[in-house]
Amino acid sequence: MTKTPDEIALMAESGRLLASVFTYLDGLSLLGMSTLQVNDLVDNYIVDELKARPASKGQYGFAYVLNSSRNEVVCHGVPSTRDIIQGGDLVNLDITLEKNGFIADSSKTYLVGDVSAEARQLAKVAYEAMWKGIQVVRPGARLGDIGHAIQSHARAHGYSVVREYCGHGIGREMHEPPEVLHWGKPHTGLTLREGMTFTIEPMINQGQPGTRTLSDGWTVVTRDGLLSAQFEHTVAVTADGVRVLTLRPDERL
Repeated sequence: MTKTPDEIALMAESGRLLASVFTYLDGLSLLGMSTLQVNDLVDNYIVDELKARPASKGQYGFAYVLNSSRNEVVCHGVPSTRDIIQGGDLVNLDITLEKNGFIADSSKTYLVGDVSAEARQLAKVAYEAMWKGIQVVRPGARLGDIGHAIQSHARAHGYSVVREYCGHGIGREMHEPPEVLHWGKPHTGLTLREGMTFTIEPMINQGQPGTRTLSDGWTVVTRDGLLSAQFEHTVAVTADGVRVLTLRPDERL
């Protein structure tokens, strides 16, 4: 579960490239685009501009480079020509990238056009919850500490945390041990060690935490039809804390 300094350096390069994909997306107007158009733009950017591999494409039989999850879609939304991004939408774009044999994974929820105050608040708290989890990462901390920090922040604002999906170890494979739950009890679970690399990616629901999967076998939605928001980073445990390998230029730890 731990990586060498050289391996983490390679993961950091993948993370830097992936962060640049979100910088590219930040410069686009998503309004009126289909989620498949966004997928194809990201595909071309990763392959042609970054000379890297979209790691999700072909993984587990998934044909696309990203998941596009709008509004009540919790995760694993499938890009489509029929899925048009509209004003007022929350849309999470979840992207993976592989370079030099190592994978980085990150996602960001975009607020498109005139977004309601309620939706804006949900996205804000989801972003904060991810950082609450990241900020407790250090050698000697426990996985339960991460989940507890996330869950406590979400609940304090009246939101719930999806339990069926979690963060995960990452490196040469997209999904490696350990599982990183976004809920839990402090001082429980696996003890973190220097060199561990994993994702933190809480899905925060406006209403109840329950989800269901649509007939396409991929798209997961809130059971009550209310909004969901998510943010994700890939992190590494350092000697004295945490390094965010997918940190974007507009962010600070």
